[in-house]
Amino acid sequence: MPSLASLRAKTAIVGIGQTPFTRGTELTTLGLHLEAAHEAIADAGLTPADIDGVMPNELAGTVAEDFILELGLPNLAFSSTIRTGGASFVSAIQSAALAVAAGIATNVLLVAGRRGYSAQRVSKTSEGAIPPHPVMRQIDEFERPFGNTVAAQWFAQAARRHMHEYGTTSEDFGHIAVAVRGHANLNPRALMHEKTMTLEQHQASPFISDPLRLFDCSLETDGATALVITSAERAKDAKKPAVPILGVGEGHGDPPTSITHKRDLTRIEGLERAAERAYAMAGLGPDAIDCAQIYDGFTWIVLASLEACGFCAAGEGGGFVRDGRIALGGVLPVNTSGGLLSEGHCSGANLVSEAVRQLRREVEPARQVRDCARVLVTGEGDFHEGAALILGESA
Repeated sequence: MPSLASLRAKTAIVGIGQTPFTRGTELTTLGLHLEAAHEAIADAGLTPADIDGVMPNELAGTVAEDFILELGLPNLAFSSTIRTGGASFVSAIQSAALAVAAGIATNVLLVAGRRGYSAQRVSKTSEGAIPPHPVMRQIDEFERPFGNTVAAQWFAQAARRHMHEYGTTSEDFGHIAVAVRGHANLNPRALMHEKTMTLEQHQASPFISDPLRLFDCSLETDGATALVITSAERAKDAKKPAVPILGVGEGHGDPPTSITHKRDLTRIEGLERAAERAYAMAGLGPDAIDCAQIYDGFTWIVLASLEACGFCAAGEGGGFVRDGRIALGGVLPVNTSGGLLSEGHCSGANLVSEAVRQLRREVEPARQVRDCARVLVTGEGDFHEGAALILGESA
């Protein structure tokens, strides 16, 4: 059986594609996925006939058969769907890399995204925003009847507990929101490109679920992102510089039933485990990371993820995000595209495409992280499930 280290840099991302982020679209969810997929395949210098692996996104309701039919895939050899909520896309990269390294597939296409404004709009109704799934059984039976119905409420309880335990403040969450908004202001792709935010505006925004304010919550947008993964050997012939997958890992919360059931609400235990596995595979530690693209469904998740990934100790996230430390030019720039909070919500897939652009030097000069050689990307979903990915140059 191969070791984790033996899989280091054996596969690479060779193509990325992304639709614009909008509030309103004439496309179906599948249409958004296909637009992003065509762009990713062309970016890799391939044609649909070269794709023999597909990983659809269950949150968006797509299946492999959709891509066989619509892209005309002639000989699909591998398909799989991962269901860990917002961690699904990064976890899917782990499965795709394993399929390629094992020779099961040659070029695997991954897609994610949804009509988060035009259809699955959480702020209007929870119906359809989170499709029924067995992982929600205990929430459905024991918590929804009492009004604990949507993610903002679930994560608000974790954020409040972190504040109680460690003295974390709402202003700390605000520093995260303001930093990533500043990055979005430099990113023409971002929905919030021309919309600035100050800490005072963050503090004045209304509560969605105390202590989470409006500007602590990710955007409702329409859009999709796609990637193509292949072997390191075949990546040498790619159209653009290939981005090696150095490390990837997946972890699960314990118990996985609900945030209120966790042994410690303040920790994202699944991400701690995922990051540990990704670092081990890459042969690197947090000090080797030049910037981080962190799943930011809510600002508190960013703060707790910095702790889970070892950039600071448990309870020290509030201090870490102050004084511009996570802004461009700081010690660890975070979410340089604006992330889900200010670029667009694409189930975390846009965080991976931003990491690829940073490593390829394809972002606007003002957003380029200096000497960027390695990027950490995280996913967080359901009830503290986690996934971590390290892209870039080997040590």
